Amino acid sequence: MTKYVFVTGGVVSSLGKGIAAASLGAILESRGLKVTHLKLDPYINVDPGTMSPFQHGEVFVTEDGAETDLDLGHYERFTSAKMRKSNNFTTGQIYESVIKKERRGEYLGKTVQVIPHITDEIKQHIHRGAEGAEVAIVEVGGTVGDIESLPFLEAIRQMGLDEGPGNACYIHLTLLPYIPTAGELKTKPTQHSVKELREIGIQPDILLCRADRPIPADEKAKIALFCNVQKQAVIEALDADSIYKIPAMLHDQMLDEIVCHKLGILAKAADLSVWNKLVHALAHPEHKIDIAFVGKYVDLTESYKSLTEALVHAGMHSRAKVKIHYLDSEEIEQKGCAALKGMDAVLVPGGFGKRGTEGKIAAIRYARENKVPYLGICLGMQLAVIEFARDVAKLDGANSTEFEPNGPHPLVGLITEWQDASGKTEKRSENSDLGGTMRLGSQRCPVKPGTLAHRIYGDEVNERHRHRYEVNNNYVERLEAAGLVVSARTPSENLCEMVELPADVHPWFVGCQFHPEFTSNPRSGHPLFSAYVQAALAYQATKKKS
Repeated sequence: MTKYVFVTGGVVSSLGKGIAAASLGAILESRGLKVTHLKLDPYINVDPGTMSPFQHGEVFVTEDGAETDLDLGHYERFTSAKMRKSNNFTTGQIYESVIKKERRGEYLGKTVQVIPHITDEIKQHIHRGAEGAEVAIVEVGGTVGDIESLPFLEAIRQMGLDEGPGNACYIHLTLLPYIPTAGELKTKPTQHSVKELREIGIQPDILLCRADRPIPADEKAKIALFCNVQKQAVIEALDADSIYKIPAMLHDQMLDEIVCHKLGILAKAADLSVWNKLVHALAHPEHKIDIAFVGKYVDLTESYKSLTEALVHAGMHSRAKVKIHYLDSEEIEQKGCAALKGMDAVLVPGGFGKRGTEGKIAAIRYARENKVPYLGICLGMQLAVIEFARDVAKLDGANSTEFEPNGPHPLVGLITEWQDASGKTEKRSENSDLGGTMRLGSQRCPVKPGTLAHRIYGDEVNERHRHRYEVNNNYVERLEAAGLVVSARTPSENLCEMVELPADVHPWFVGCQFHPEFTSNPRSGHPLFSAYVQAALAYQATKKKS
């Protein structure tokens, strides 16, 4: 029987519920328990796939092709559990499901209400996502007091009764602000947040108190008394310079022991040696490299969370401190590539829309001509192909139909826009919804022997996708004749998955249509990012010699 840990938040948003939930999962997994995670998002969007990165941050893609909240990335990085579509759902999905059932007559003509119909649907989704796990850690998005999250909170309250004693545990994450003029941490926001939660009918078993300094013992005792929790269950969640220090921090305060006791679980002692080694490697690098990260959402780094973490993972495994320089591609358009000088590598991530693309192409040209290690992901690969077509294959006006629908050389376009010699258009399944026209989820494809990609991945690559446009197959032969190497293609539609430049032309220049960052984790790193960081170190050594 699956046991449940429900994680809620109060006072303010962005306190780190996702990191706290992921860290708890890491500790429980180190004790031999099979763990999974769920994220319940209270917004009405069906999924975050069509939301602006400025609104939502990164969209994390699961193996089965679900566009989900970025917290699912934290869950996969901290534990071995693989997230699926069922591990993240929104208010929009819940209401969509209930309305469809009502239209089919499944409620037998009853008046459909928030209680019990919406809450029952939420509980069914939770049970579905938790299937097969010993412990399911369920994070409720938003903060207590938000009108949007009330149905979710009511559902998890009911589950505490439904599952019976010893099968549910409630953790509440709050903020203890420090008031400089008073010279003390204030507990009142936490008291009010717990009061709000208790009015809903949920008594927290554990309080995680986010603070920027240690919490005095008398303040902990005060919180325990006024919030009706045990003293040892008031746990500091202190600011840390690395999220990978959090599991040990929480374990040292016996969070996992308190949870296991509450759930009646007998588990072996936690073994956090892997995490301790990673933190040591992070704190004691032997090298330092500078990577130019050329994008258009650089003011909001949460938009690239998995990608920046993948670079950190590669740095840990290469004993290198990776310093990421976020460069706005629009500024490169206006001011040129002077900001790239001195960089040990260049990276262009994925993205949508025309804004800033010429700046990215200029950065790619700089990396190619100056033999700086380059990694292009999704749009970063497509733009690398366009730059090569323009400047090497001499296809003037080469572009993507996303940016120039009627250009002379559509190097990149929707697959439905390609035409063969007879004028017949290749068809792909289409959907009028924006979220339905994309290639999503993991896909296997063979890798060409003798290539850099083969040295990195071996015979096969299996990575996750999130894109709508493809490199136009009708131009690939001309690009290969000009010297571009297509090192991986999909087995069914023969679509371009990876490109590179030969070793005698460029030491390390790789583009991939997929998103490798989604499968990187700190424990083992990722072969592509590790190879990229190693290439940056080699380039740095070459610069020092010269």
